[in-house]
Amino acid sequence: MTIWIGIDPGSISGALGALSARGDYLDSFEIQHKDKHILALVFKNHLLKIIDPKEDAQICMEYVWSLPGNGSASSFQFGRAVGVISAVAELTAPLSFVTPQKWKKHFHLSADKNESLDLARSFWPEAKLLRKKDGNRAEALLMALYWQDMVNGKQNKPTQNPD
Repeated sequence: MTIWIGIDPGSISGALGALSARGDYLDSFEIQHKDKHILALVFKNHLLKIIDPKEDAQICMEYVWSLPGNGSASSFQFGRAVGVISAVAELTAPLSFVTPQKWKKHFHLSADKNESLDLARSFWPEAKLLRKKDGNRAEALLMALYWQDMVNGKQNKPTQNPD
């Protein structure tokens, strides 16, 4: 069985979402930081609690870049956070990247995080995505599902849970 993991690196408010081989919700969490520095060991330990060493795992992380108009200090900080997150992930399981445009198109979503929240809530009500700031967790879960669909050859995904 494969554990499917999605990572939304955010800037400092990144998140991870994990799904079972059947697409069931396993876990999701915000990636912890202190003074705007990713706590790499905490992230690694949490990730290793999700992945059973006897199981296969696949990680899909959002491919991000700095935005024009961001200052050099904030761009550097963002790049450092993304580097730490991707390094820890890559040392844990195979890591792939996807642009936000590509995975959101798969689910017929716009850039509005509220749409991602609504869709993730419909798929996984047990995830308790109650706050607006849970948008990163919702998007991480959707990326995990997107990657599962891509690896398994499913090209089109419904816009809400049929249940």
